[in-house]
Amino acid sequence: MTLWGGRFGGEMSDVTREFTGDTSDRRLLVVDVEGSIAHVTMLGGTGIIESAEAETLLQGLRQILDEADSFVFEESDEDVHTAVERRLGELVGEVAGKLHTGRSRNDQVALDLRLYLRNAADERSHELRQWIETLVTLAEGTADVLVPTYTHLQQAQVTSFGNHLLAYAWMAARDIGRFSDCRHRLDESPLGAGASAGSTLPLDREMVAESLGMLGPIPNTLDAVGSRDFVAEYVFCCVQAMVHLSRLAEELILWASREFGWMMPGDAVSTGSSALPHKRNPDIAELVRGRAAGVVGDMQTILTLQKALPLSYNRDLQEDKRVVFHADDVLSRSLVAMSALLEGSGFTFPTPESETAALPLAETLVTRGVPFREAHHVVGRLVQRMEAAAKSLGDADYDDLRAIDERFETADLAALEMRAGSIDDQIAALRSMVGD
Repeated sequence: MTLWGGRFGGEMSDVTREFTGDTSDRRLLVVDVEGSIAHVTMLGGTGIIESAEAETLLQGLRQILDEADSFVFEESDEDVHTAVERRLGELVGEVAGKLHTGRSRNDQVALDLRLYLRNAADERSHELRQWIETLVTLAEGTADVLVPTYTHLQQAQVTSFGNHLLAYAWMAARDIGRFSDCRHRLDESPLGAGASAGSTLPLDREMVAESLGMLGPIPNTLDAVGSRDFVAEYVFCCVQAMVHLSRLAEELILWASREFGWMMPGDAVSTGSSALPHKRNPDIAELVRGRAAGVVGDMQTILTLQKALPLSYNRDLQEDKRVVFHADDVLSRSLVAMSALLEGSGFTFPTPESETAALPLAETLVTRGVPFREAHHVVGRLVQRMEAAAKSLGDADYDDLRAIDERFETADLAALEMRAGSIDDQIAALRSMVGD
């Protein structure tokens, strides 16, 4: 079944049907019906169709909603809109032909996408909150475990492993903020824009928007059906969240190596080698890192898809659904998998190199009025002295300090004792955010 064809005398070829068809929009079934319910309610309320006809259509549409989990698509259904109208005809008869009154698939699919992504943004935000909870729980248990921070992949300063994990929790918190901002811009209704320039029928676009819980109709009809910046923004939200997951995935891969020895993936979250009996591989992390590349590609695709389109609607835009659904699905699965990996792994931590206390030692001189650049140079010479003696900075005693600079005091040796700051305030703030 198609929603067009009156001006055609011949049949579409199988090649054309196969090439132009798209089954990816079938996941829009529920929101398509919800949008249709709002549209029919408006048609009946404005008298564009008779109230009895509107009620008949609404009853059929509600039945389709009830059937959503078992809805049967037919091979002849060109898209989800066609499938709904075909099934509605089976339920209520010829009056189903009035469903499309004052509407085009152009404004219909734009609405469907906005409704779908609005729901998806809420779901992803919920999953990100669960991800933050996973990180915070592990951080609480490792708040006193000292690890080195790294700059240029060289040990730099000392922090707690809990603090390291909370860095990713704050990234996830910003990801939630991005989805929230995006959701706000999704909350405009394109319905009533028609194919490109609206309808001569007295449609009440405000009524439809209000019934769908949206802020209002999109003012410009060409913009309503021809723009996909809202899709690009949603894909970016997914991309940035995946990049954050990929960065942690890379660290988990390093930590699981014998060279780092920080992490041991459990049996439930690791795989082995077909050739090497001793291997235990962090495949979840590797796949998250790899799939992030595909989502970055989705960002490129959705931007390139729009860059040369004249207004208003063009069939190129059919490809937007495949792109955004892929990015959204990958992020959702990756959040679940990464939580499982962290929760199913064991962690052990070697003592950081004592040189990570070099900055605190320099800052003891700063507290006595020594310019930082001079203090930096003094401690650098101390490190050099200890290396020449085949010792570490932690082996330094008072004589070593005084040999370099007489402004050092005995109490300054305490600066070489590695310690990390409290993360209690961060945990409280994140917990409050997760609970919102």
